[in-house]
Amino acid sequence: MPSTNTGPASRGLKGRDLLSLADLGSADVASILDAAERLKRAQDAELPHALLPARTLGMLFEKASLRTRTTFVVGMAHLGGQAVDLMAEHTQMGVRESVPDIARNLERWVDAVMARVYDQNVLEELAENSRVPIINGLSDRFHPCQVLADLLTLRERFGSLAGRTLAYVGDGFNVCHSLMLGSALTGMHVRIGTPPGYEPDPDIVDQARRIAGGSGGTVELFSSAEAAVHEADAVYTDSWVSMGLEEERAERVAAFAPFQVNAALMAGAAPDAVFMHCLPAHRGEEVTDEVMDGPQSVVFDQAENRLHVQKALLVLLIRGEAALQTLPS
Repeated sequence: MPSTNTGPASRGLKGRDLLSLADLGSADVASILDAAERLKRAQDAELPHALLPARTLGMLFEKASLRTRTTFVVGMAHLGGQAVDLMAEHTQMGVRESVPDIARNLERWVDAVMARVYDQNVLEELAENSRVPIINGLSDRFHPCQVLADLLTLRERFGSLAGRTLAYVGDGFNVCHSLMLGSALTGMHVRIGTPPGYEPDPDIVDQARRIAGGSGGTVELFSSAEAAVHEADAVYTDSWVSMGLEEERAERVAAFAPFQVNAALMAGAAPDAVFMHCLPAHRGEEVTDEVMDGPQSVVFDQAENRLHVQKALLVLLIRGEAALQTLPS
């Protein structure tokens, strides 16, 4: 079952699910980022870090993937384990075989399962029926692995996260939800700018605000991109038309046009602000080439850090923090 721990103390991550960042406490997030930094240093120094020998990750995909698929496969290889790509045409979750039965099979063979799905409820059902950790590789509600990589990227750039301001402009969808939760857990101030009708889920906003109340962070909503971005340390956007919403393209492009991240919008942020995007980017829509390829962009640092954060998650969920003791601190 997913955890509801949102307090500051960590009770360890071994054996737990990661369906949402709300499953974590602030100390859990710090542990993941610390572990990711150690693993990144070990990789850069070409130090062996095969911490998951003979361990296996099962990967379930209902959606196309470049970063999630590649980083989990490469991550398991670096850690001395193996990832098995359970392609959608073979599993057909809920069609060829029920989700609970798939979970009960996989728990007999693999040490963890990563699932990239359309419906968050599928992840919940997998977790309810599995004795091994379930990791959310993306759903219609959340994208926790991406936002952990984003937090690592910001920590590398700015040092401490507490007190920093992140502005998200665009669709109040899965990445936005996880950014609110991740920012709240780390004491950041997050500002969300969306057109009317595209705001984030109010229940998740309330949840993020409760978490922020204990961390010193804040969560604010705006209907103007300029108001959200004003003096922010980071400006973040995402695709205006997510997978599964293609039939809404015309109306979405019209609604989001004032929320494009361009040089003029970035000029309203802090002088040392960074530009962030979870990718894939639709150049000329949510972001211009000038910003995407400019000196403020850290989008490919975010993409790289998916690898390091997911390696940290795999080690902590499968073996626990003790497995990191062989690495330099």
